[in-house]
Amino acid sequence: MTGERLRILLVDDHPVVRAGMRALLSSHEGLDVVAEASSGEQALELVDSERPDVVLMDLRLGEGMDGAQATAALSARPDPPRVVVLTTYDTDADILRAVEAGAAGYLLKDSDPAVLVDAVWAAARGETVLNPDVAQRLFQRIRSPRVELSSRETEIVALVARGLSNRAIAKELFVTEATVKSHLVHVFSKLEVDSRTAAVAAARERGLIT
Repeated sequence: MTGERLRILLVDDHPVVRAGMRALLSSHEGLDVVAEASSGEQALELVDSERPDVVLMDLRLGEGMDGAQATAALSARPDPPRVVVLTTYDTDADILRAVEAGAAGYLLKDSDPAVLVDAVWAAARGETVLNPDVAQRLFQRIRSPRVELSSRETEIVALVARGLSNRAIAKELFVTEATVKSHLVHVFSKLEVDSRTAAVAAARERGLIT
């Protein structure tokens, strides 16, 4: 942290969002927004030139490097800035990717402005800051054993996600329709769901399919 003032880099591909965050943060004593980036690649360049203490990082940044990849690249550097993810996305897969990449915090864009300001200071102090709902979901995820689908089960769920029927999946994979149904029964059991739609949603939330 640089003295009693924090240098902040904003990373978001929406100019209106960046303008709003800049206005909010700049209105608080001790917070200086030193630069803005619209992509992960630009963020890496600005970190080198501006040396921010804290980076507020969105996860989805359009084409190129996404927020989690940029966070991982920053975390791998010597003396990296603290990265707080600020996003609208809160699936388990998004949260885990960000945390595993080295994010010091994970907040949703509908958080109270005061919470965001406090989070910036807390991150700079070396603390971990999580949206309450995100913290609860991480805790539940840690307590629950990780679900593993076989490669064939994953393949079938991905085809279900594309809207294919059991018969169409069987034709696609050169297996019998009974085999597809059998795999789906196992998938339903592992994901603790009772329908094709729920299976797809659960698989996506857990990052098993995209």
